[in-house]
Amino acid sequence: MSTRPGADSHDVIRVQGARENNLKDISVEIPKRRLTVFTGVSGSGKSSLVFGAIAAESQRMINETYSTFVQGFMPTLSRPDVDVLSGLTTAIIVDQERMGANARSTVGTATDANAMLRILFSRLGEPHIGSPQAYSFNVASMSGAGAVSIQRGGETVKERRSFSITGGMCPRCEGRGSVTDFDLTALYDDSKSLNEGALSIPGYSTEGWYARIFRGCGWFDPDKPIREFSKNELHDLLHKESTKIKVEGINLTYLGLIPQMQKSFLSKDVDALQPHIRAFVDRAVIFTTCPDCDGTRLNEGARSSKVGGISIADACAMQISDLAGWVTGLHDPSVAPLLGALRDTLNSFVEIGLGYLSLDRSSGTLSGGESQRTKMIRHLGSSLTDVTYVFDEPSIGLHPHDIQRMNTLLLQLRDKGNTVLVVEHKPEMIVIADHAVDLGPGAGSDGGEVVFQGSVDGLRSSGTLTGRHLDDRAVVKPSVRSHSGVLEVRGADAHNLQNVDVDIPLGVLTVLTGVAGSGKSSLITGSVSGREGIVTVDQGAIKGSRRSNPATYTGMLDPIRKAFAKANGVKPALFSSNSEGACPNCNGAGVIYTDLGIMAGVATVCEVCEGKRFDASVLEFHLGGRDISEVLAMSVTQAEEFFGTGEARVPAAHTILGRLVDVGLGYVSLGQPLPTLSGGERQRLKLAVNMAEKGEVYVLDEPTAGLHLADVENLLGLLDRLVDSGKSVIVIEHHQAVMAHADWIIDLGPGAGHDGGRIVFEGTPADLVRSQSTLTGEHLAAYVGA
Repeated sequence: MSTRPGADSHDVIRVQGARENNLKDISVEIPKRRLTVFTGVSGSGKSSLVFGAIAAESQRMINETYSTFVQGFMPTLSRPDVDVLSGLTTAIIVDQERMGANARSTVGTATDANAMLRILFSRLGEPHIGSPQAYSFNVASMSGAGAVSIQRGGETVKERRSFSITGGMCPRCEGRGSVTDFDLTALYDDSKSLNEGALSIPGYSTEGWYARIFRGCGWFDPDKPIREFSKNELHDLLHKESTKIKVEGINLTYLGLIPQMQKSFLSKDVDALQPHIRAFVDRAVIFTTCPDCDGTRLNEGARSSKVGGISIADACAMQISDLAGWVTGLHDPSVAPLLGALRDTLNSFVEIGLGYLSLDRSSGTLSGGESQRTKMIRHLGSSLTDVTYVFDEPSIGLHPHDIQRMNTLLLQLRDKGNTVLVVEHKPEMIVIADHAVDLGPGAGSDGGEVVFQGSVDGLRSSGTLTGRHLDDRAVVKPSVRSHSGVLEVRGADAHNLQNVDVDIPLGVLTVLTGVAGSGKSSLITGSVSGREGIVTVDQGAIKGSRRSNPATYTGMLDPIRKAFAKANGVKPALFSSNSEGACPNCNGAGVIYTDLGIMAGVATVCEVCEGKRFDASVLEFHLGGRDISEVLAMSVTQAEEFFGTGEARVPAAHTILGRLVDVGLGYVSLGQPLPTLSGGERQRLKLAVNMAEKGEVYVLDEPTAGLHLADVENLLGLLDRLVDSGKSVIVIEHHQAVMAHADWIIDLGPGAGHDGGRIVFEGTPADLVRSQSTLTGEHLAAYVGA
């Protein structure tokens, strides 16, 4: 009888006593070298278990293997709140975080494709113009000469030195591809002086630091109206370069308004800015394609060097599937290893369903699903095995047709001998799992327990919320609403759209669908979003620190503070933990952070306020028998009841709370820090805020992202209520339940990239199922069982 080696007995990842976020001391065993899916309603604790405990501890332990010197350059990770974590392997996290929103980052620079192309052109390009730097739009050409002093043998010797760098950056647009002009009337009111509040730039108030700098710089009179400034004074206000000055004994740096705006607002991708700053930039800044480089970001030298008649600018502008074909046709023994690696990278893009992108596409414009798949590329060709891959809803942004390809990729990773952990809601992806872990039974404080673990068949018959809804199939509505008008789109040609004309019906629920890359978002952002009366809710991340919470984000805390202030005869600022009411010991954070250098910092609950964030004197003021910290600890549902009647009645707050309940966030507490909300919860929070805007047409970009099957029904109810109240709702969506519920479907395709960009179907869901003329039609028909 052969005994099994001890090393082979470690075939599970064991978690015991996990208490991260809302997890309630749970224990699970996850089989290695299998595909395990984690399910449960949004906010049930899936991400806390997979990302907050397993992946975080794996990364922390790997970081600890480096020297303390190297660890000093790495993010310090605290140990998750878990009793035992054993059997961990190296974790590779592929999450949905949007890729860097820097204006200089493109699909090519974010992957290795651009670096390889630059080396290729520096070796084979004709005429030869220099090193790979000469083909980079992030490197400027420069040269210089001068004397340098060198200490040699105890003596100082002066030598003449010169240097020159040949870069590929277009000098006109500095490698951004677009030039900006500023509408000065949007920056200031020239009839006022600076002290009268002439500036209309966000953050440049008459009380802030900028006002102090302008008053103390001495180059112009802050009491003189701007229209009376001399030419030099106006130049100093708008264009003066960075200059050190001293104001009221403090050393500060003065920078003109336009370079200051370019540094603070325009160095980031416009889509990543906060809404009020983005609105200001849209008003004040005019973006036009750079006339010198025609948007390619490269100077004339870099564009003139070609391989087989193609310049690096042409190569980056090609659709990746076409570029892969071009690279395959190149044969040169001197660069054979490079060509092989480049071919593999480009083919991985095509395999993963991103062949429709181009390398010059700005990475800030990628959707969450596209960013996640771009990050997957570097792992596909890896020969590592026994690694734990962690995916966060890889089905987001994918058409049912594309989900099958993603399933194949996940199974390939598993079959190479890896452990694959997937947080997922879509039944099409859940059914391929070897093992399922279902968390619940509810969300927030009602969740955090393991309600089932076992096979997918076992999950089906388990009676849990996920099990009951796993085989849910929507039915096509027997009758649809009739539209009250149309939104005309004519000649839309953004990105890959091919001169599209379409009438989007108003007064109904319209679903825009099509495979990933077919042109849905291009149609909406290019031709619909900017119009008057249209409110767009996209998938962009919510900006907010640990000090922000649903109450501050939705604006309901202002009327609540005023109600407390009025009831107690004091000022509203006392009821803010970021202002006068803050506990003096922890400055309103509720915890005291201790930095321990290379070790993870320690956060201990403040002993003075016991984590309540407020000064003790503030907690003596009550409204309806509750103090402000008790109000922030309430769930949305409790708060809606509390502020609805009696002496605590605050209609403004009650209205906002009603919207939060409508979008299914009744279980979230008012004071829960925003970073602890899950992706689905954040998007619904945005939806609740945007519902308050005075718009007639709502555009939602994949509102089902991060939603459990059971929550999709609630969302459809909310969309119906919006339409029945006289609004028009346009949804970009891949979820078949939403398609089946629509009054009108517009399907783009037939493929992605230059194979898409056309309208392939317009009509009711029933017509689409009957005709089955498109990929969407085939999948929808299979879904509803037609």
